[in-house]
Formats: sequence, C-alpha cells, structure tokens
Amino acid sequence: MKYTNVTTIKDFIITGFPGLTSEYYGPVSVLLLLIFLAIVIGNAFISAVIMFERTLHKPTYLIFFHLAMTDIVFSTVTLPKVIARYWWNDMITSFGTCFAQMYFVHALGAIHSLILLIMALDRFVAIWLPFRYPVTFTNKTVSIACSACWVITFIRMLGVVLHALTLPYCDQNIITQCYCDHISITKLGCGENVAYVKNVALGMALLGLLGPLSFIIFSYFSIIVAVLKMSHTEGRYKVLSTCAPQIFITCLYYVPRCFVYIANNLGYRFGTDARVVITMMYSLIPAVVNPIIYCFKTKDIKKALIRRFKKRKVSIAIASNHKENIK
Repeated sequence: MKYTNVTTIKDFIITGFPGLTSEYYGPVSVLLLLIFLAIVIGNAFISAVIMFERTLHKPTYLIFFHLAMTDIVFSTVTLPKVIARYWWNDMITSFGTCFAQMYFVHALGAIHSLILLIMALDRFVAIWLPFRYPVTFTNKTVSIACSACWVITFIRMLGVVLHALTLPYCDQNIITQCYCDHISITKLGCGENVAYVKNVALGMALLGLLGPLSFIIFSYFSIIVAVLKMSHTEGRYKVLSTCAPQIFITCLYYVPRCFVYIANNLGYRFGTDARVVITMMYSLIPAVVNPIIYCFKTKDIKKALIRRFKKRKVSIAIASNHKENIK
C-alpha cells in the first residue's frame, strides 16, 4: 500500500480494557475512581506532611515529596479519561490531546526513574561516605537535583513526541490501551519511517529506565555488602530499616516492567487483555501503595504523624473541658 505524508485522522478512539463487557463498565469505573482518589489523597497527604512538618525537612523526605508528586500528576493525566470511558462511554480523544497525554505519561515515568536514582545515591553516600553525606546531600542540592530531573526530562521528552508527530496518520485511529502511549500511537502511523521512530523512542526509553536501574542495583548491592560487613547487629538493623522502604518502592516500580521486558525478549507474548491489565497494574499499584510505605515503614514520618495525632487529641480534650467549665 502506498501512503501519503498527510495525516488524515482527527482523533483517536481509546478502547480501554478490550475484553470487558458493558455489564462491568459501572463497577470498573467506580474501582478506577477509588484508585484515583486513593492515589491523589494518599500522596497529597504525604506531601503535606513533609511540607509542614519541620522535622521532615531532610534530603530523604524531599525525595519522597517529588516521588509523591510524580504519582499525583501521572494519575491525574491518565485516570480521568479512562474513568470517563466507562462512566459515560467517552472513547474519543482528540489528536492533540492524545499526544499531550503521551508526552506526560513517558516524561513522568522517566522523572520517577531518575528520582529513584537520586534516592539510591542518597543511601549509597550515607552508608559508604557518612562523613561526606551532610556536605553532599543538603536540602538545597537535593531540591536542585530533583528539579533538574523534571526540567531536563520534559525538554528531552519533547523531542520524542515531536519525532512521533513527523509520522503521517492515515486510516487507523483505534488505541487498544487505557491511555495514549508511544507504542500504541506510533503503530498506527503510516509511511516508511515508522520503524525508525519506534527504534529511536525505544533507545531513549532504555536510556531513561535501564540506565538509572543499573546504578540503583549497584547502589543497593553495595549497601547489602556494607551491612554484611558490620559487626554490630544493632547497626545492621538500623541500616536495613532505613533502606528497606526505598528498596521496596524501587522494586514496586521496576520489577513488573523488567518482567514484561524480559518475557517479551524470551519470546513470550501476552494477550491484548493481559497486556493492558498488566500495564495498568504496574502503572497504578505503586502509586497507591507508596503512601502506606511512607507512613508505616518510615520511622520519622510515623513519629511525626503520631506526634501530630497526640497533639490533636490533647487540643480536643482541652477544648471540651473548657466548654464544660463554661457551662
């Protein structure tokens, strides 16, 4: 077939979960809405605690703040549209809106990966270079590093999106996914450059995800080695209790993605339904679980919340006693 270099489609149709029958549209939309609220409220709560609790104004918790923000923005970019797809059967997304969503989806994924890299570097320096840590990892340097991750990634990802826009989109506009992503969009492109655009984007994705992952693995492996060399059990426990939340958060983000990547390279192909469900699970579950990890597995945040809760109870008790005395 001979293609022209002219884009003829004006919008895309997002199918969502392909095998889902209409009788389940209501429950699925409610479930997705609850997930959306859990992500936004949970991560906004953690962000507020870190912002207003002065004892948490430390490099590690500033990193948690940026991770929470990526989760909030990612869910806001992706979930409202798929909720509308099942709530109001709104399947149509304009051409420009779909590309904008693709831009934010991939940019936020890369930003999250880089911030996880900073988190691993934070623990690496704290354990292997403890005397250099207070000088190297200050609130200012961490804020600059995390802000740079946002700015540089947004600029870099703009090139990926503009490259995808160079393709003509002729006669196919059905996206078998819950949101617009690079693979789903570019496979609808026509012309001779489709493979080239896909390969460039794949290279950028591997650089943005596997590059940080390599150092993250090295960092936490080095930390485990340092723990094994410690002679005191108390010191081991302290290091592990400090690093365990970070390791768990990193595993939640990377393990499912690596599993899908390895499975595909070993020749195992997921069905369309399974692929969409797996993508949604590894995109959303970490964002739901992370605030729970921050609250219950991070000692300083847990102490700050308990202290705030006790102060609240005391103030309520004082207020009620004052009212009784007045009466």
